Amino acid sequence: MDEHLPQPIRAVEHELTALLRRGRAVSWEIAREVHPTLEPNTYGLLLWLRRSGSIRLTELAARLGVGKGTLSRQINALEVLGLVRRDPDPNDRRAAQITFTEEGQRRFDAARAARVGELLRTLNDWPARDVEEFARLLGRFNDAWQ
Repeated sequence: MDEHLPQPIRAVEHELTALLRRGRAVSWEIAREVHPTLEPNTYGLLLWLRRSGSIRLTELAARLGVGKGTLSRQINALEVLGLVRRDPDPNDRRAAQITFTEEGQRRFDAARAARVGELLRTLNDWPARDVEEFARLLGRFNDAWQ
């Protein structure tokens, strides 16, 4: 079957597989550093929370591409650990905003700092335009592959 695939597609598949494998390992490490019982897929959720500051569960579910039930269970587990809290949504009393607790944000930021440092060191020798183009192409790929 591989013989029938164009070489660029085989190369993309190979590199994407390596990137995903490495990404899972990094997500696992960061999640475990935040709290020993966290699952690796929690990293993406925590990263979205960190970037948004406060977000409704339905909006977060849409951004992550997961069901509200699945996400609600993950948020409940994070609440039990004291990493996130639910605050009333000022625009809709029936809804809640999900927000990091101070402890949750501190733990996440500390765990993420080492990995961001690794990323900075990896890309340090790249010209800025290459890093920008890499980010643009990854974004284009992610937007198209939904």
